[in-house]
Amino acid sequence: MYTHGAFVLINWRKEQQAFFEDTLILSSGQQTSYMIRFINFCGIFIICLTALGILMVSVMAFSNPQAVMDLVQVKLSNNDAYSSIRGVYGGAGLTISITLVYLLFKNRLQGLAFVAILCGFYSLSRIITVFSEGALGSFGTNWMVIEGVLCITALALLVANRRLSRV
Repeated sequence: MYTHGAFVLINWRKEQQAFFEDTLILSSGQQTSYMIRFINFCGIFIICLTALGILMVSVMAFSNPQAVMDLVQVKLSNNDAYSSIRGVYGGAGLTISITLVYLLFKNRLQGLAFVAILCGFYSLSRIITVFSEGALGSFGTNWMVIEGVLCITALALLVANRRLSRV
């Protein structure tokens, strides 16, 4: 009877091991497939988030340039100033948003590279300002962090994509 109990215990452990291997542990192919899906989803999310953020400012600049400048407590004093804000934040912003959406569908990796470059240079410009003119206010500091995180995330997704393409 004792040997029978040991046999049952060993058999139970084998059954448990097989159950967990079948249900919880993914093969390397399945892990790679899930990782590719996750990285693709994150890339889509980062590109869409960036495009949407820029589009929102663009729409605001077209409709009310002063509202954009109110974010940084600057008063527009003439029509050239209004025109410049509409052109830079409105027109250029809309162009960037359209480009990001285009890249989202045509070449997601180039879209991620574009987000990394765009957000990286936005963040860099704020860092230069800190060293040249002094500390930023809460608006500039928050956006420096957000843009930095978007840049680093896009770069990390590019690296992950490259590594997974080698598998």
